[in-house]
Amino acid sequence: MALKAVTLAEIERIFAILDRLGISREAVVIPLRPVHPGGVRILPNGKLEIQVESETSFDDWLPELERAIARLMTDTPR
Repeated sequence: MALKAVTLAEIERIFAILDRLGISREAVVIPLRPVHPGGVRILPNGKLEIQVESETSFDDWLPELERAIARLMTDTPR
């Protein structure tokens, strides 16, 4: 089912991943409009932007998101 908007329910589940990975919620930007493809990137200001996937089911996409964040944090010098 395609996601039309990112709600508090989705944000809380993303926060659970951030907490597990030890990433501050203050260091993250989550736009409220899902896009395809969703993804993760580091913005010029150093914050992590999480763009929620709009076409894949949110439940199926979450493990992919966690892997992408972990990979990005491993590959990025601090």
